[in-house]
Amino acid sequence: MLLRSTEGGWGPVVRAFHWLVAVLIVAQGAIGLVMVDMGLTPAKLRVFALHKSIGLTILALVLLRIAWRLTERRPTDPPAMPHWQRRMARAMHIALYLLILALPLSGWWFNSAANAPLVWFGLFDVPSLTHGYAPAWKPRALLLHEALFWLLVALLVVHVGAALWHHFKQRDDVLKRMLLGPRRKSGDT
Repeated sequence: MLLRSTEGGWGPVVRAFHWLVAVLIVAQGAIGLVMVDMGLTPAKLRVFALHKSIGLTILALVLLRIAWRLTERRPTDPPAMPHWQRRMARAMHIALYLLILALPLSGWWFNSAANAPLVWFGLFDVPSLTHGYAPAWKPRALLLHEALFWLLVALLVVHVGAALWHHFKQRDDVLKRMLLGPRRKSGDT
């Protein structure tokens, strides 16, 4: 099985990174929204620990995804679309990557400023970014984390909306290439 992307579409590794990160982001958003309304109980501490671990996992996966993407080509047979749409899509993807990196980093910063333990799925300790309690940075980090979350939600709505618009209105292969991978040309086996 070909792991790399081809001129006709994204390969299985890129697609796996895309959909795994997408599922984790949706789960992470739901967990984050639920946990802030929980009372201070041991269950809340477990949910916070899960939220932190998933955030670190997303950070690691997006770094791996970027490393993978830097080693392979982009599909060279894109669906026909106006130049402005291509530029907007590229800007959107860059913004999404930046947000998906910044969001867990801001959570890590907030956690560090609160001097809370950060243990990835109970397996190993993650070092503090502030080397202890930082009362001046804690509210700033939380505000940044929340703002980045809502900005990510807004961009994801636009991203998903654009993919669905391409699929149902334009009837092109933009969504299919991320769902199904490279198109087979007639005569390919």
